[in-house]
Amino acid sequence: MKAATIEFAQYGLAGSRIDRIAASAGVNKAQSYAWCGTKDDLFTLVFAQHLASIAEHVRVDGFHLPDYVVRLYDFYLTDPTHVRLATWMRLERVPAGLLSEQMNEHLAPMLESIARAQAQGAVTDRYSPNEVYELAIGLSLTWSPASVLVAAGPEDDESEHQRRRAVLREAAERTFAP
Repeated sequence: MKAATIEFAQYGLAGSRIDRIAASAGVNKAQSYAWCGTKDDLFTLVFAQHLASIAEHVRVDGFHLPDYVVRLYDFYLTDPTHVRLATWMRLERVPAGLLSEQMNEHLAPMLESIARAQAQGAVTDRYSPNEVYELAIGLSLTWSPASVLVAAGPEDDESEHQRRRAVLREAAERTFAP
């Protein structure tokens, strides 16, 4: 899975090669197909693993959405793999709509948390819980590898990361204020 993740994050589904994945993993190509099925199946497995990982490591708390946005920024900064995989998924498989049906199992508790915060007046109810979540994700991606303007990197000066975190926090506070 690690070799496949690296390959798919770098080359996407169309550009990836099972022979490179197998060589990197130290197995033969036939074993790869026997274990995971097609290259498309393997990409689906890798993407699902990353969805679960990000949902586990960066949990949404509807009462602390600005913190969530900043934690996602930091997550993408330290591990841009998820953003790269999601970008490839959007470009090569799902040009519109929900990125993956597999997201539904991870979204439900996040949306419930946001709805609770809205019901208690901690978050605006001008937007649906889905819209609040989508806006939070959009803010977190501002300087991610998917940015079309400026992508942050771990080698950037820490003062620049601190400034970006402050901007994200303030933007989220203002966006989600009741």
